[in-house]
Amino acid sequence: MRVRERAATYTPAEMPRVHFELQTSLDPQAVLGVLTDFGPHRAEVWRNIDPEHFQVHGQGPGWADVTEGNSRAGGIWERNRYEWPLSGDRLTITTTESNTWKPGSGWQYQLHPVAGGTRIVVDTLRKGRGVKGALVGAVIGLFGSRMLSNDLRKVLAAAGGR
Repeated sequence: MRVRERAATYTPAEMPRVHFELQTSLDPQAVLGVLTDFGPHRAEVWRNIDPEHFQVHGQGPGWADVTEGNSRAGGIWERNRYEWPLSGDRLTITTTESNTWKPGSGWQYQLHPVAGGTRIVVDTLRKGRGVKGALVGAVIGLFGSRMLSNDLRKVLAAAGGR
């Protein structure tokens, strides 16, 4: 799996934007399936989710309303609206409620078919809420591209991607 990272941009007056790209041998539908599998094993697959901080509030074709989080740093959770078109070429995750992030924070995954797999382009913007959001945002600003791309790479590898 190839990874191309761009340093996260961050200044104390704003929240971090993180951008990275990676390529996997999984096809776009398989990648989307990994990203949108809200089954009981999600907390085992994604290391930043604890079972105690995982709840599916609702889901249907092309959307899901999910709370996810973990007990690190005194507990970080967020309720997100996941949306993806039937074409399966992107996934948008928008924070609606959180103890760390302001509403409107979120993620964008773009899935581009390439010979032998998928090129994934990931952009995230985190708008901190309070002191905890500012501190976690600072860590993401410094190390976000590497941490987040490594997490995604491990999840895709567990699903059979190279």
